[in-house]
Amino acid sequence: MDAQTVTIRRAVPGDEAALALVGAASFLESYAGVVDGRGIIRHCQERHTPAVYARALADPSHGLWLAEIAPGAAPVGYLHLAPPDLPVPTGPKDVEIKRIYVLSRLHGSGLGRRLVMTALDHARAEGHSNLVLGVYKGNTRALAFYGRAGFEALGERSFDVGGNVYCDWVMGRAV
Repeated sequence: MDAQTVTIRRAVPGDEAALALVGAASFLESYAGVVDGRGIIRHCQERHTPAVYARALADPSHGLWLAEIAPGAAPVGYLHLAPPDLPVPTGPKDVEIKRIYVLSRLHGSGLGRRLVMTALDHARAEGHSNLVLGVYKGNTRALAFYGRAGFEALGERSFDVGGNVYCDWVMGRAV
């Protein structure tokens, strides 16, 4: 399967279960063997629930896009944009990529790149200046992906996952 067979659409209320499913599945795929099992379960129970995504969908300062194999079909990824909440200086025209998650079977397919382009297109349309994000320092695949997309390290942050603290790079790029 390649990314061209996947549709990307703006998520709407009612998509929270699909977003939660892809969020938890992607987190498990990415961090099994890095984060202990109890930490993964706790993190997903706290951050990848339909209620969490319903709140984000209801917040006009957040934007979510859902990637599906076909409209109304299986979710395979998503993009979440929000006001910056990072320990580096940001401006009022900056927007944070909270998450770009893509199921591992689509890694290397171009879907991640399409989601970054969706973020850039939305940021430009909304008058944003910069995209910022945090990514785990040990996630070499994601770091290389964001580097190819023009993101550069701006600083660091500590990130709690299930009661354990990990270190992320904070990265950014001009829109």
